[in-house]
Amino acid sequence: MDREIKTWLFDIQKAIEEIEEFLPLGQRIFENYKHDLKTKRAVERNLEIIGEAI
Repeated sequence: MDREIKTWLFDIQKAIEEIEEFLPLGQRIFENYKHDLKTKRAVERNLEIIGEAI
C-alpha cells in the first residue's frame, strides 16, 4: 500500500480514537455535548482531520 495512503488511514484512526475518548460510551448525551464548548471544538477538529484525509 502506498505510504501516503497509510498515513491518511493512520490519521483517520487516531482522530476516531480521540473522538471516542472525548465521548466515552455511556456518557454520550447530546445535551451535555451541546453545552461543552471544549469537547465540541475537539470533536469538530477531529472530524475536519478525517474529512481532509478522506
